[in-house]
Amino acid sequence: MKIQPEFIDQQALIQSIRRDIHAHPELKFQEYRTAELVVKQLTNWGIKTHTGLANTGVIGIIDGNLGPGKSIGLRADMDALPIHEKNTFEHASTHPGTMHACGHDGHTAILLGAAHYFSTHRNFKGTIYLIFQPAEEGGGGARQMIQEGLFSLFPCDAVFGLHNWPGMPEGQFGVITGPAMASSNEFKISLKGKGAHAAMPHNGADPIYALTQLANSLQSIITRNKSPIEAAVLSITQIHGGFTTNVIPDDAWLGGTVRTFTIPTLDLIEKRLIEIAHGVAQTFNCQAEIDFDRNYPPLINHPEESNFAARVIEETFGKEHLSQVIQPTMGSEDFAFMLEKVPGCYVFLGNGDGQHRLSGHGLGPCELHNPSYDFNDNLLPIGSNYWVQLAKQFLA
Repeated sequence: MKIQPEFIDQQALIQSIRRDIHAHPELKFQEYRTAELVVKQLTNWGIKTHTGLANTGVIGIIDGNLGPGKSIGLRADMDALPIHEKNTFEHASTHPGTMHACGHDGHTAILLGAAHYFSTHRNFKGTIYLIFQPAEEGGGGARQMIQEGLFSLFPCDAVFGLHNWPGMPEGQFGVITGPAMASSNEFKISLKGKGAHAAMPHNGADPIYALTQLANSLQSIITRNKSPIEAAVLSITQIHGGFTTNVIPDDAWLGGTVRTFTIPTLDLIEKRLIEIAHGVAQTFNCQAEIDFDRNYPPLINHPEESNFAARVIEETFGKEHLSQVIQPTMGSEDFAFMLEKVPGCYVFLGNGDGQHRLSGHGLGPCELHNPSYDFNDNLLPIGSNYWVQLAKQFLA
């Protein structure tokens, strides 16, 4: 793989920053130390910063020396997950119950690597905005940054994101035009019945029995209401009710997630979920209460920017490093909020199969949201090189 020498030369520095962030993970909207570290590095490199968006967000502003021009946003997420790390190598988490199990430490370090390069190479027109975002993991940090003025304070002609992808060969890129990641939505359905002695069920209205019928009925939305060619998932992940073996409880509830690639499909599923819940509840003399929360919209890459990103990858690293088989994922990403406001593209960068992990890693696979995960430091110069070429060519 062809990588500019400058990124090889700076790898030790950027790797030390990445491992420092990994050792000190912080949860959504609590990324105080990480944000402070980012600001310190950017300031030391002579890059202007803006802080405070979404509490801990940081914007680095790099103006070119050749005058005004277009502007581009490059985004990295900073938050960790509430997972207890099983790795025991030197840079493992020092915060029990919290770890960087999704590679946001690596994403932050990659963007800092690009910042380090641009701090001494400003021979371009226009402006590069480095967006260090908090709270991707369930907090909707991107949405909050936008609501607090991200794109009005720092208007971008396009915005780009990147995520490491375990299982994809190390250094391989994946670009998807159109829907790339699914919407993320949660539901909770509570059924209120009438409690009774378990030996005398005819004296009550059993919410447990009604709930079992409801759980089966909800899957009919996917198999009988939704078009077979529209991808969607409805998963029930919780069922709660009762407190002892000989009592039918007054109430019970179930909850889960819905994932779709389009809003019309999501509208259909929500509508039918509400109708079925009330119908089943009425059939068994219960009452239903439904909460349906839309968290993240589908992440939809814009065609022009996706083709541009693919072209930059091929020209920078060679056509063999652009995967032709990458598929959309039912995982979700709040970068989707940014793509609703500004055209752009979100790419995947192969993290390998886990062989990069140092001695002392846990026994589990090196998958996202796994206590044995670790970011592959070999990606640091690759990712930084990509950001730099993407920005330079976009602003040219």
